[in-house]
Amino acid sequence: MPRTAVIGGGAAGFFLAINLKEMSPAMDVVIMERSRRVLAKVGLSGGGRCNCTNSFRSVADLQSVYPRGHRLMKRLFRTFDHRDAYQWFERRGVRLVTQADDCVFPASQDAHTIINLFLAEARRLGVTVKTEARISSLYELSDFDNICICTGGQPRPEGLQWLCQPVEEPVPSLFTFSIDDAALRSLMGTVVDTAAVMLPGTKLRAQGPLLITHWGMSGPAILRLSSYGARLLHDAGYQMPLVVSWTGRSEAETAAELAELSMRHGLKQLPTVRPFGMQQRLWQYLLRKALSGREHAPWGSLNKKEMNRLVNVLTADQYAISGRAPFKDEFVTCGGVALGAVSQQTLESKTHPGLYFAGEVLDVDGVTGGFNFQAAWTTAYVVAQAIAMKSK
Repeated sequence: MPRTAVIGGGAAGFFLAINLKEMSPAMDVVIMERSRRVLAKVGLSGGGRCNCTNSFRSVADLQSVYPRGHRLMKRLFRTFDHRDAYQWFERRGVRLVTQADDCVFPASQDAHTIINLFLAEARRLGVTVKTEARISSLYELSDFDNICICTGGQPRPEGLQWLCQPVEEPVPSLFTFSIDDAALRSLMGTVVDTAAVMLPGTKLRAQGPLLITHWGMSGPAILRLSSYGARLLHDAGYQMPLVVSWTGRSEAETAAELAELSMRHGLKQLPTVRPFGMQQRLWQYLLRKALSGREHAPWGSLNKKEMNRLVNVLTADQYAISGRAPFKDEFVTCGGVALGAVSQQTLESKTHPGLYFAGEVLDVDGVTGGFNFQAAWTTAYVVAQAIAMKSK
């Protein structure tokens, strides 16, 4: 009987083992997890709700959601994509719902719905699950015909050395920004629905909701930018300038909106009329920043220079990133097993036949929104199919 070891009892490991056992029932499939619990990260994801994929309706270019590995994902999606994943879960009794932001969750809004499905399917199919199984060398797995590495992202290069493969240095990918600005941080809890953020001097830019926190800035826009600039920010010691457009609009559009408000509400004081539905506290903070001493002036009294300063603060407000703060719902790394070291069709090692990789252990990572789980489902399915076809 052919034997396959799946190292890592997380999302990619279980998805690979279940699909492989379905495709090749005679295969002896063993999941080996180093900790006491399997699927722990699935239980924490999406605030405990498990953002298991994305509708991809708003994705015109995969590079915008997979800063590393987009070409590989485009190829592998021909075999198993987000639509296949959606159907896979629903066929097994897990109803899914798609939110307005295109994120897909179990209708139960409970990550344990996914965990229970994986555990039940593994039992039904006869997949062996071993916990507290610490593997530190490929030689320990010499009894297996196939070895699938699904250990997830590794925070340090040493965690990948035992694989004997070329690697890209792992660094954090999804994180929030610490900003040493007491006045800004006093606005903690303020949400801007459509902000734009960028790292000046680069082409890196992201747009979406932004949250002001007690340490600086968070929210989807910041998390996306941290993913795009993961290696650049790491190399800079997480100290770089940041530019924020609080309106998410161009300078011309913002100037036109302010000019119209000035005409319509010329006698009203600036704090009483907020552009773009901006929250009161944030609007007052930006007024003080742009027009110190004149923040309570009537709209109609602003001269051209003052109006330009206000437009500039609204569309190109500058801050200094002073450090990296964690994002509690996800731990994602940029880096891992180099994509040039594996077959682009099967994800099998080019130097070690029978050695495969799936999930975040590869140098593939996505932005927040269900894209990392989708990468896990896709790569795991491709590996399962490759092994099943080879075993026929």
